[in-house]
Amino acid sequence: MIRPDPQTPPYALTIASGDSGGGAGIQADLKTMTRLGVYGGSVIVGVTSQNTRGVRSTHVLPSEEIRAQFDAVHDDFDIGAVKLGMLATADAVRTVDDCLDAYDGAVVIDPVMVAASGDRLLELDAIDAYTDLFAQATLVTPNADETEELTGEWPDSDDARDAAASQFFEWGADAVLFKGGHVAENGDEIRDILVTQDGSQTFASPRIDTETTHGSGCTLSSAIAARLARGDDLSTAVERGISFVRAAIERPAAVGENGSVNHLVDGELTIEEFDN
Repeated sequence: MIRPDPQTPPYALTIASGDSGGGAGIQADLKTMTRLGVYGGSVIVGVTSQNTRGVRSTHVLPSEEIRAQFDAVHDDFDIGAVKLGMLATADAVRTVDDCLDAYDGAVVIDPVMVAASGDRLLELDAIDAYTDLFAQATLVTPNADETEELTGEWPDSDDARDAAASQFFEWGADAVLFKGGHVAENGDEIRDILVTQDGSQTFASPRIDTETTHGSGCTLSSAIAARLARGDDLSTAVERGISFVRAAIERPAAVGENGSVNHLVDGELTIEEFDN
């Protein structure tokens, strides 16, 4: 008879919506967490009918079902970090905000508003609700468009980023990672800039000549959450998350018409390396 050998992996939770094509959303989050050695759970806020071409429809679950999922997980698991993705409606944002009052660990918020295809994923009246949710954030990871929509600042200069960061801090966030992929002003270089109350840190890398970036934002925020669940400090978690996403974009998955980031990427970034 063989006896089981129970393992105790770190646990992280994604609260987001699904992507039926598998490249973004909860599917991307769970694949990323698993790839980085973290056991992932989920609170499904909604489902989308989408593929690499675009979003065909969305359906958001009732608030009581969102809350029931969170309560079930929170009652039974030791949650090392939480990642928030597409929340879609003001009611869902407020419900998640209320749920997180019972949780005191790391929270990474990816304020998903528009899909890479251009399809809107957040109702306009939900933006105001987000400003309350940011008080739960260990880290917010907006792209340039989301930064501008939330704060009125296009983050292409130190002054603009400082002004935007000050607004996020006023809303209660601990830190902001300004993602540089949409900032064309940086030319052939991408600069992802982590800003905290104590200063800033720039992660610069060559721009990859590709449009196959579907799922990159979800993957980055879930990778950072996974690393935080594994015990990394914020700077290290961000650095390792960016490295993982770069590898996933450099060697994309040729699925569907337009492809996706590759959560199965191998080579430079192995699970053993992340264990170090």
